[in-house]
Amino acid sequence: MKKSLLKISCIALTLMLGTIFCNYKTVFAEESTNAEESEVQKASTSISITPVSKILKLEPSTEYKDSFTVTNNGSETMEFEVYAAPYSYVFSEDDNEYRLGFSNETAYTQITRWITFKDTNGNYVKNPRFKVEPGESTKVSYRISTPFSIPDGGQYAVLFAHTLSATVLSNGIRTEASPGLIVYGRSSGETINSAEINNLEIRQTFNDGQETKNIINASAKVKNTGNVDFMAYGKLKVTGLFGVTYYETPSSEGMISIIPETELTVSDKWEKTPYFGIFNATWTVTATDKTETISMVILILPAPIIILLILLLTIIAIWIILMVRKRKERRSRYLV
Repeated sequence: MKKSLLKISCIALTLMLGTIFCNYKTVFAEESTNAEESEVQKASTSISITPVSKILKLEPSTEYKDSFTVTNNGSETMEFEVYAAPYSYVFSEDDNEYRLGFSNETAYTQITRWITFKDTNGNYVKNPRFKVEPGESTKVSYRISTPFSIPDGGQYAVLFAHTLSATVLSNGIRTEASPGLIVYGRSSGETINSAEINNLEIRQTFNDGQETKNIINASAKVKNTGNVDFMAYGKLKVTGLFGVTYYETPSSEGMISIIPETELTVSDKWEKTPYFGIFNATWTVTATDKTETISMVILILPAPIIILLILLLTIIAIWIILMVRKRKERRSRYLV
C-alpha cells in the first residue's frame, strides 16, 4: 500500500514538473509573438506632437494664445485635424477601475468649450484640418477665451492631432494616430488639495503574463477629493535581513497625476528578484499632505520548489494518516 502510494506520488511529481517546463516554452513563444506585434505598432506610428503638456493660470474674461508642433514621421503626406476633448476619467464597473476617457464632461472640463484653433485662413475654429509633408512639421496655434465667470479649481483638456489618412497593414488592420497635448488649467479661485489613500497592498506573484518568476507587487488607491490635480507618489523599498537595499523605486518613476473626482491606482513592482531569499518590503504612498506605509516580510522561492514542497508535505501527511490507521488496526486486533 505504502509503496504504491509513493509510486503514484512520484509519477504525479514528474508530470507536474514536466508541465512547468512546457509552460516555460509556451510563455517564451507568446513573448516573442508579443514583441513582433509591438514592432508592427511602432512601425505604424507616423505623427507626433510637442509639447505634450501645458500648465496655465486661468483668469475670468481673459484670452490666452499658444501653439504646438505636429511632426510627420512617416513617408507619405499626412492630413490631420485638431480638436479639444475633455480630459477626464470614467469609472468602469467591469473591472472596478477608473479609465481615461475623452467624452465625459464635468465641472473640471469646461475649458474644452473655450478652446479654438487657427485654421489656414487665419480664422479661429473648433476643428480645422492641416497637411504636413513627410519628415516636416507644422505649427498649430490655439486660443483659450475664458468667460466672465469660471469654476474654482482645475480645468483639463486634451488637444488632439488626429490623422485622417490612415495606414492599412497586411493583416487588414487600419491604423490611426491621435497624439495629444494635455492642458492643465488652474483658475484663480479657492484651491483645495485633498486626497484619500486606501487599499495599500504588497503581494507576491509567480507570473507576470510573459514569464514564470517571482515578482513583488505593491499597489494602492488614491482618490482626489479636492478641486485641483496633484501628483501621487509610490515608493517600494526591499531590503535584506542585514539592511542591504536590493530594490528601491527610482525617483523618476512611481508617480501619477490625478485630476479631481478621480481615483487611480499607484503601483510598482520588483521584477529582478533572486531565486530565493527572505526580504523586508516597505510600500509608502504620498498624496498632497498625506502619507501611508505598510511593510511585510517576504520569502522568495522558485515556483517548482514550492510545488515540490507542497507535494512532499502532501505525501508526508498521507503517510502519517496511514500509519495512524495501521496502529489503530493493530490495537483493535490485540483487544479482540
